[in-house]
Amino acid sequence: MSGDGPFAGHRARRRFSQNFLHDQVIIQRLVDAIRPRPGDAIVEIGPGQGALTTALLARGVAVTAIELDRDLAAGLRQRFPELDLLEGDALKTDFRALAARLGASRLRLVGNLPYNISSPLIFHCLAHAEAVEDAHFMLQDEVVQRLAAEPGSKAWGRLGVMVQRHCAVQALFPVPPSAFFPAPKVNSRIVRLLPLHGSKRALADEKLFAELVQAVFAQRRKTLRNTLKPYPERDELALKWDLSLRPEQLSLEKFIQLANDLAALREAKA
Repeated sequence: MSGDGPFAGHRARRRFSQNFLHDQVIIQRLVDAIRPRPGDAIVEIGPGQGALTTALLARGVAVTAIELDRDLAAGLRQRFPELDLLEGDALKTDFRALAARLGASRLRLVGNLPYNISSPLIFHCLAHAEAVEDAHFMLQDEVVQRLAAEPGSKAWGRLGVMVQRHCAVQALFPVPPSAFFPAPKVNSRIVRLLPLHGSKRALADEKLFAELVQAVFAQRRKTLRNTLKPYPERDELALKWDLSLRPEQLSLEKFIQLANDLAALREAKA
């Protein structure tokens, strides 16, 4: 897509996984879902050519945008003189520091996330969850299904467990390939993430929890008896846990309890 005005001649770059949203019906539905309010600290990740930016600014709210593509950043500055534009990588952005700079207690994140960095970017945002009020992201539909999955489903896995540990996940409406240019080869969906400020169940060891979830889902078709082989405490866990279960059969609460039991066994031996 060549674009017009400040974006004339710009082509979507595959290395940035660029697909520009242009469907005005979808854009307005997304803005309605976000419900921007005066005084909100809205941060748009990857504004591209500014389709969503335009709709947000039209609602009378201030927007801070983070754009990695230098050419797009130059076009955005020309098109939106009022835009607070940060040229850089959202994966390296300190959202706590950004909230402080904006004088906000928490940020409201929005964006059409590039498919190739969507999961790492979500984990980065969750690492700064105390500085985030909510997030509305456009993602590959398959990723949203994994984020919002329930225990026992085929989509339930490491991504759902880890994200739901930190926030409530709401899968919203689908977005067809035709809403973008160039059109991607996959369907998309809007997801709303609501960080669980102060309401998470306590974990004895966050790092151990993350390692445990990753380890068991790396062999998701095997039972816990097999996936927990690297853990010397497996036999002691078997006194309390049914190790014939497979990882997808455990709920988030069960994973938290399993990690806490493992941490307790290690502390007892220390």
